[in-house]
Order: sequence, then structure tokens, then C-alpha cells
Amino acid sequence: MPSYFRYVPEFEYVSRLPDSQGISQYINVKNLFKRAKLKEDIFSDLTLFTKYKIQGDDRPDNVAFNVYADETLDWLVLLANNVMNVQNEWPMSHKSFENFLIDKYETEENIHGIHHYETTEVRNTGGAIMVPKGIEVPQDYSIEFWDDDTRNYTNISNITTTITNYDYEIKIEDEKRNIFLLKQEYLNLILNDMNESMKYKEGSTQYVSETLVRGENIRLYS
Repeated sequence: MPSYFRYVPEFEYVSRLPDSQGISQYINVKNLFKRAKLKEDIFSDLTLFTKYKIQGDDRPDNVAFNVYADETLDWLVLLANNVMNVQNEWPMSHKSFENFLIDKYETEENIHGIHHYETTEVRNTGGAIMVPKGIEVPQDYSIEFWDDDTRNYTNISNITTTITNYDYEIKIEDEKRNIFLLKQEYLNLILNDMNESMKYKEGSTQYVSETLVRGENIRLYS
């Protein structure tokens, strides 16, 4: 499969090379201002996608190879999840995560220090959930509720659990691991759509062809 930059159109840019003959000489460069995105109707149709959990230190190209047998489709993995910044929006490697914790919290003691408290699950005698698990609350949080089965008010305390800084950061990283991937049978549909969406439209004075504009004007992506 072609890489992402195979679809990116070009523009003619005034040459700044040492041997340039002046402002009349142009070179073709990729128009990095032209960014592809999946159509909203594609995003809204969940039947086109499947859930996927990123494993270990897998990078986008590893995921693309595992799913599509083609590492050059790493851009599609990112595009399907609207990932703009791999450094911040993709799970860190094990080593990078360790370095991140040390940089942020400085000491092992701080890494395992208390970040906040969360509720444990509380049910009444009939099995109905009165307090769900995972709500951030003060350490001394308690609850009183009417229990229809016992016909009494029930007061429950000691229903919080400690979340350390490490737990908190791990949860953020784990949430990044849950992504959606386009099903393989729809690949050609998306690639064809990508090819069309990246073409230039006639009408601009900069227009040369569907894949080329001339860059006298800085508005290269209109």
C-alpha cells in the first residue's frame, strides 16, 4: 500500500537553493498544509470499525502490520483515532513511561504517593448499585440510603480506596490503548476517498492540476 505522503499533493515553491536562477525558478515540494481526514459520516458508522487494544510497546506501524499486514498504513491507524501528536496521544513505551514518572514526580516516594481517593462499589441488600466504583471523592466519604429490603436507613463508611500517582498515570496510559481500527474490507473505500479528498479544486489562480498548485500566495491549502 502507498504511504501517507503518496497521497499528499504538491505545490511549486520559489527555489531557495544556492544555484537558483531567481524568483522565476520553482521546485516541487509536498504541501504539508494539506491534511487528510476521514469524513464525519465514516466516523459515525461504527460498523466500519473494530475495537483494538494496543499491546506493550507497539507503535502505529506495528499495529498496522498486525492488522493489515502493511506497516505503511500507520497513518490510517492514527487518522482513524484522530491522533495528531503521537508523543502525547499514543501510549508511551515502558522505558519512556519510567522516564516520564521520574521527570514528573522526581522520587520513588512521590511516584507512589497519594493522588486522590475513589469509591469502591456499594450495593444494597437487594443487589442494586448505590455507589458505583471509581468516583473521585474525599477520603472520609460515606453514604446513607434507604434500603427497601430491610426497611431501614443504612449508613456505610470506609468505602474509599487510595489511588496513587502511579495508578493515576497508568490509567491514563491504559485508556490510550483502547482504539478503533477500520475493518480491512473497507480499506479500498477509504483509500479511494483519501485520494479524492487530497486533490486540488479548479478555480484558484494558483491551480495547476489536481495534484499541483503554484505557491506565490501563502494560502496554499484553499
